[in-house]
Amino acid sequence: MAVTLPDESASEYARFSLYNSPYAAHDGGCAIDCYPGTLRDGRTEVAPSPVSGTVLETKTVRAPPKPYAPADDYLLLLECDGPGDLEGLVARVLHVDPTVSAGGRIERGDSLGRLVRAGFFAPWVDNHLHVGFRRPDQNPYRASGSLPIELESELRSLEWDGTGTVVATGKTYVVLDSPIHPAPGEYFVGVRADEGEILDGGLSHYEGGGVLGRSGVGETVVSLNGDRLGVADGRTIAWDDVVVTANGDPITGLSLFCARDGDFGAKLICPDREFEVGEHVKVRVRSSDAVGR
Repeated sequence: MAVTLPDESASEYARFSLYNSPYAAHDGGCAIDCYPGTLRDGRTEVAPSPVSGTVLETKTVRAPPKPYAPADDYLLLLECDGPGDLEGLVARVLHVDPTVSAGGRIERGDSLGRLVRAGFFAPWVDNHLHVGFRRPDQNPYRASGSLPIELESELRSLEWDGTGTVVATGKTYVVLDSPIHPAPGEYFVGVRADEGEILDGGLSHYEGGGVLGRSGVGETVVSLNGDRLGVADGRTIAWDDVVVTANGDPITGLSLFCARDGDFGAKLICPDREFEVGEHVKVRVRSSDAVGR
């Protein structure tokens, strides 16, 4: 059983990803990370609810220890009465320090609290709500077990030749000026694979990713600009043993997601490399063996 996230829920956010995570909760696209705003540095704290309904419980949970992050995160359980097919399901929301409490009524778009950056976050990850959906008879506390998520929203893939100019830098990443969203705010876009679908995930700093918009079953090779990335089984990709390069040198990876904001552009994960604003970059994906030679 899959659950469809209504467009009115997704449109509360500037960006989303089903697969751009190292955690098992996202396997098979069974959770969605929702980014309310980018602010270029990704540090917004607003946390609008993706659903309407009743707060069942808020719970403090321990996060993986990281020197740059607080020890605690938070789990919110929401009994959904909408929108759409979400009615009757339980939403699991992480990474929000709640200002709501059990028994409280919420509407879609209402503030759930303040976003937090606990130890689940890699340093290059923007602030977001982690959201999953379960049937009422399922255990809501286990990290894995949420239902696969489909998107009602219009998704358009953007061709990208792997090049761009650096327009923003962080300590662990840079953002390029391409591909360009042709109509910000009107629909979600993502980087197009050679096969036509949208790529989603951490290439290849996480184990796998996804191809959004793929309707077929079975296995197929997925590539970008002629570079083989891996094999998709359904919409889930297992990356090959590959390395992302920028101007010929290895970097940590390429962050792939969907966005409807005008600041969309390729995001390169490169904590060990420095790039300057205005620098031209060419990205390729090579086999590890080829890079090692």
